[in-house]
Amino acid sequence: MALVALTWLTLHHLSLNEITVQGILSALSGPVRVRIYPELAESDCAMNCSAFMSKCNLKLPKSTVSQHFRILREAGLIRSERKGVELKNSTRCQELKKQIRTNGGWDSYSLRKRGQRI
Repeated sequence: MALVALTWLTLHHLSLNEITVQGILSALSGPVRVRIYPELAESDCAMNCSAFMSKCNLKLPKSTVSQHFRILREAGLIRSERKGVELKNSTRCQELKKQIRTNGGWDSYSLRKRGQRI
């Protein structure tokens, strides 16, 4: 029983090497997520869904906004940290910029190497 609870608390974040251009574009294909990501990037601190909804005046159910944050997290664009029962979300902009600068990012060679079409 404790193992199930522990699994529920664990959030999966992609490593920088697992993030793909296709995943990023797919995550940003929704208009709500296109609105969420830059707002979160410009924010001074990590935000939970409720804080984000009130700041941006989103008229969506909290569960819907939470699912949009999950999609952004699963694509590797944001990091979510559990603080009690809340998830604080922040972008991974600095990590992604560093990945692109130091490792050549997602140039055509590295994409072909990982088997992705460009």
